[in-house]
Amino acid sequence: MKRFTLHGTGAMTPTNKAVFLDRDGTVVVDKGYLNNVEGIELMPQVTEALPAMKGMGYLLVLVTNQSGIGRGYLSENVVTEQHDRLQALLRPHGAEFDLIMFCPHKPGDGCRCRKPRPGMLEAAAAAMQIGCNASVMIGDKATDMSAGKAVGCRTILLGDGEAGDADFTAGDLTGAINVIRRHVYY
Repeated sequence: MKRFTLHGTGAMTPTNKAVFLDRDGTVVVDKGYLNNVEGIELMPQVTEALPAMKGMGYLLVLVTNQSGIGRGYLSENVVTEQHDRLQALLRPHGAEFDLIMFCPHKPGDGCRCRKPRPGMLEAAAAAMQIGCNASVMIGDKATDMSAGKAVGCRTILLGDGEAGDADFTAGDLTGAINVIRRHVYY
């Protein structure tokens, strides 16, 4: 698991809450094993939704599986540069992530960090002193929901897919904000 902190957020208490977000298909357009930086493209409503989440008192934590690294399709440096570009696109909107974590392993590697396993969320919670039971996991796949559930988060599945284990569903990030406002304590 790779992690880097992008902002000094000062002293934290164990009662911090976060919105954990998947990357591809949730925050950026899913382009498969993207092997360049220029291809990072924000999903609609991201620049409005992320500042709204911050305004509700949530830390923003990106947790993303990047098995293309383990498969040899791209390097960790490319993923880090993609995240730098993502932050640059978000910065003018006050929507930067407080923490970005990625798993470079292939599905069969048996690591603890690859979603649906909860390792990235657990590490983020420890690093940022986040109370997962006061937090939310948003993603577009069942693996995102499983990882969130494993640490006690409320979960919101985006898109038109089968809800499965998700607590809630929303068509997009604007809908996810409405779910948080109606159903999740903030």
